[in-house]
Amino acid sequence: MTIRLIAIGKTDSMELQSLISNYVKRLGHYIKFELVIIPDIKNAKNLSEKQQKSKEGELILSKISTSDVLVLLDEKGKQFTSIEFSALLQKRMNSGIKYLNLVIGGPYGFSASVYNRANQTISLSKMTFSHQMVRLFVVEQLYRGFTILRNEPYHHA
Repeated sequence: MTIRLIAIGKTDSMELQSLISNYVKRLGHYIKFELVIIPDIKNAKNLSEKQQKSKEGELILSKISTSDVLVLLDEKGKQFTSIEFSALLQKRMNSGIKYLNLVIGGPYGFSASVYNRANQTISLSKMTFSHQMVRLFVVEQLYRGFTILRNEPYHHA
């Protein structure tokens, strides 16, 4: 299985990018991982919220094949503990899927077409985080999940 983290827009902060890169490198010891960045929509300021979500949705769905699992990171999704999240990763690996896609939407969330295609929606917190920070949190939780599955000392229950 390959895990893809799909996100809209580049990370502006070099400090955050460095931390993200660190966890991406660590993840490589456990699983194939790809960070897919979809460029910001041009002239987004001239678009309505619905138009922007629609354009971003088209770009997100263009990265997904019909056999892929699509998991949206959304504030209204189901919350997991780190141990429950690691069990979800194991379940997905056992199912024999080729790609597990975790998607961070744009500033207004996802279009209806993306929600309709999604296999699952999960939430990292009831709090709101910047899209830049969420990338770091996701790659760290993926790393933590794999260390839990391997009984490595990174996670302390």
